[in-house]
Amino acid sequence: MRPSGEASEPRYNRVLLKLSGEALMGGQGYGIDPQVVQYLADEIQEIARGIQLSLVIGGGNIFRGVAASAQGMDRVAGDQMGMLATLINAVALQDALEKKGIHTRLLSAIEVRTIAEPFIRRRAMRHLEKGRVVIFAAGTGNPYFSTDTAAALRAMEVHAEIILKATKVDGIYDRDPAKFPDAVKFQELTYMDVLSKHLQVMDSTAISLCMDNRMPIIVFDLKEKGNIKRIIYGEKIGSLVKG
Repeated sequence: MRPSGEASEPRYNRVLLKLSGEALMGGQGYGIDPQVVQYLADEIQEIARGIQLSLVIGGGNIFRGVAASAQGMDRVAGDQMGMLATLINAVALQDALEKKGIHTRLLSAIEVRTIAEPFIRRRAMRHLEKGRVVIFAAGTGNPYFSTDTAAALRAMEVHAEIILKATKVDGIYDRDPAKFPDAVKFQELTYMDVLSKHLQVMDSTAISLCMDNRMPIIVFDLKEKGNIKRIIYGEKIGSLVKG
């Protein structure tokens, strides 16, 4: 059942959902919380059969290349380990979705044939057209590029209409609302606002890529049940970044 006031048809028909690896930790300090994965699968099940949905997932709950680099590890090696971490998360989410009867395809930017299909743009688009959920893993396959940048890139490649960036807060604030109770929430921003104010929405490479290709971004609270569906059906949730 749709919330009252919600449109009968989805506002967005092809969507890319960006999930952070940290979202999978739940209350744990590390790894994957099965209850969180189940919650995500439930949320995705609500929308998967009505639209074309793809996902990009991070790996920060297992390994962060930037953090390892700061402690002396070679940045390229650290980022490669981070790519493998995203694969672990993607397999966990694929398993949860398929147990709910949702046809899912895992496409990797690095070659791991026994686990995932290689990323081929036309194949990804064909999966979406057939109604399958597509999970993009291993970032862009290149070091120095974040999974936020991978989300922006994949969204453009598959002609998504919007990127939904799932976070722990209900939008974009001028500073951390967890630390500053007087933090101000932005309902709508331009890409230049995000860059000039140094707002921690996505890294600057991802924002610049979205700006150059006019790809809108909605930042929303993942913990609020039903938010993904509400956004897709046109309800104003979170903060919108556009040109």
